[in-house]
Amino acid sequence: MASLPYVSSPGNISKALNGIKAAALLERASQDFVKTVLKIPGSSGDQMTTFLKKLGLTAADAMPTELYRKFRNPTSSGSAVAEAIKRAYAPLYVRHEYTHELNESDLTGLVVEETGEAHDSNAVKLTVSCIKQLKTFATFGSIPEIAQPKPDRDPMPPANHQIQRKIDFKLGYTINLNLPATSDAAVFDAIFRSLKANLLREEDA
Repeated sequence: MASLPYVSSPGNISKALNGIKAAALLERASQDFVKTVLKIPGSSGDQMTTFLKKLGLTAADAMPTELYRKFRNPTSSGSAVAEAIKRAYAPLYVRHEYTHELNESDLTGLVVEETGEAHDSNAVKLTVSCIKQLKTFATFGSIPEIAQPKPDRDPMPPANHQIQRKIDFKLGYTINLNLPATSDAAVFDAIFRSLKANLLREEDA
């Protein structure tokens, strides 16, 4: 059974996060910073100092983390809080990977399963309230669609639509004959019959 983080005044979560956005980047998120700058006094301020650490916004020595800086950036603020929720309430995400999408009743049941507390106990009610407060600042992105690579060349058209190309290719050649010195016509007839039979075949015409 896990002990999940919560504060006794969940409304202070909004005050703290809005205050962090408005304040200059601090050196340490000390109790003095929480109580004076974020204006959460007394024991509530002490709880918030610890809560920010469990969210991963501040380190064990109260130094601001990279997640803290990411939260202060308007373009990444929502995703930073989503990451903080998944970090602080990791045991719930082990039980249900879409914990942040559960309605209040189902979320309460999940917290009861994880903590072993009664469903109407203060610990369960405050834990659920804290998660709901955090969700108002969070943006849970979906898995980006993977772009399909473009083919290097156009795909082949269907067989019945293929473009057929007729290539007209002809080869020409020159033959030099050294005819014998004779006046016998039969010799010349034999030479030209041989040329026709061996060189001038129909498939070459």
